Amino acid sequence: CFASLAPLINRGMQGLLAMLPGDVPSLRTIILGGEACPAGLVQRWSRPGRRIFNSYGPTEATVVATIAELRPGEPVTIGQPIPNYTCYVVDEAMQPVTPGLEGELLLGGPGIAGGYLARPELTAQKFIPNTLPFGSGDPVLYRTGDAAAFDAAGNIEFRGRIDDQVKIRGFRVELGEIEAAIGELPGVAQAATVLRKDGDLDQLVAFVRMTAGAGFELDFVRAALPPDCQPT
Repeated sequence: CFASLAPLINRGMQGLLAMLPGDVPSLRTIILGGEACPAGLVQRWSRPGRRIFNSYGPTEATVVATIAELRPGEPVTIGQPIPNYTCYVVDEAMQPVTPGLEGELLLGGPGIAGGYLARPELTAQKFIPNTLPFGSGDPVLYRTGDAAAFDAAGNIEFRGRIDDQVKIRGFRVELGEIEAAIGELPGVAQAATVLRKDGDLDQLVAFVRMTAGAGFELDFVRAALPPDCQPT
């Protein structure tokens, strides 16, 4: 949510910012985070004397790990690590890739969590010992599951997920979980869910194929699904 409307928007999610009907002239600084930032949003909110920053960091990094200042007409990136943090882009063999090549983003730093409560297998999968060829002092690196690449200037380009997890309005969502929940409803033969961008707004959209003779009732689907599995 917006911490305040003036003079600072802090950690304002891009989806909420896009929904504001007009400019807020008293804003001097906007710090975005929680989801990918579209270039159109930067263009719309840029004004002389106003600075726009794009922050990145999953909850497991507690919470911001990189920062970039955004300017209209320039590529939107998530910037570079904040002080005392490190970022690496690696291939499937956990080896660093060269700038321009896509890989998984790893994070290190003092805010990296110790793991997941009562989930040792997931902790071992996502929080890995820093025995890799990076040369940093971070004892543990967090595997974000985000696809990224370094550009020629050393900034990090966010390129989505390496799995079917998506992020919408600051929340991480597994598309497969939504599809499985819809698929268990009476009369549903098959379901597919996608993250679709309408203008500057992200929406979860589900496509459903019903069995022969079965009807589709949107109100029934919405009532039957849990709150975290609600597509458009």
